[in-house]
Amino acid sequence: MAWYLGIDTSNYTTSAALYDSESGAVRQQKRLLPVREGELGLRQSDAVFAHVKQLGALVEALFEAGPPPLAGVGVSVRPRDAEGSYMPCFLVGEAVAQSVGAACGAPLTRVSHQSGHIAAALFSAGRLDLIGERFAAFHLSGGTTECLIAEPGGPCGFTVRLFARSLDLKAGQAVDRVGGMLGLRFPAGRELERLAKESEKIYRVRPVMKGADCSLSGIENRCQKMKLDGEADRDIARYCLDSILAALCGMTEAVRARFGELPILYAGGVMSNSIIREAVTARYGGYFADPQFSSDNAAGVAILAWRAGEGGTAC
Repeated sequence: MAWYLGIDTSNYTTSAALYDSESGAVRQQKRLLPVREGELGLRQSDAVFAHVKQLGALVEALFEAGPPPLAGVGVSVRPRDAEGSYMPCFLVGEAVAQSVGAACGAPLTRVSHQSGHIAAALFSAGRLDLIGERFAAFHLSGGTTECLIAEPGGPCGFTVRLFARSLDLKAGQAVDRVGGMLGLRFPAGRELERLAKESEKIYRVRPVMKGADCSLSGIENRCQKMKLDGEADRDIARYCLDSILAALCGMTEAVRARFGELPILYAGGVMSNSIIREAVTARYGGYFADPQFSSDNAAGVAILAWRAGEGGTAC
């Protein structure tokens, strides 16, 4: 067996994964970063400290059955494949991955957190074969709301370029801010979804679009007004998710208008929401990751390390 280790230390989750390129099996361990009740995230210094405390135990648990011989090590070192994309929290994973790779004599592959999300979603959807073809990849999370066009190329098999994005608030930020307004714990995605499912309303929201780009800042303002007007928390939660859905549909329509019926992949923590996922599937089809591979995880990073190793170079 040829095992590849992946490490991802995002601003939400510490994660480590092993990918067996022969069987296609993935083993992973991950843990959310601790956030004080009532807060909507972590300062980078606190995130770095939390990763330092958590990562060693997760790697130890991953290797509980005995450390396999590693053919390669992958790590996310930046949020996105864009110039200037940087967050200190990724330094923790990079330091550990570099040390493991050096100790094992395994080549180190550095990738973006976003590319890892795309690879994990392709794996979960059973569509790793799309690597090497053109496809659209949506990534909706607390730090990113973008549509990328993936093209063949690069040592990992694909390169991405930005096609559309949110011009202000990100989808995950909208979820967490509205969730905080409703007294939900951070990150608020699961609880907001549960609350929204109790609503009997379905909101027909007109998205705010500028070309293929969207604006999501109005969601928080509208939800604040609904709260002041005494509307039920479940209906506020539903409005928030329906508004994100409307923006996502607007961006998807723009992709289709520009590129036709190309494959579309949906990834990122927000896309694990069943309300959004079911509506998008019914309207557009597309490919989705299972929730464990849609939220932050290291599985895609391990898979990209394998892709880079197969190509004999690094990303």
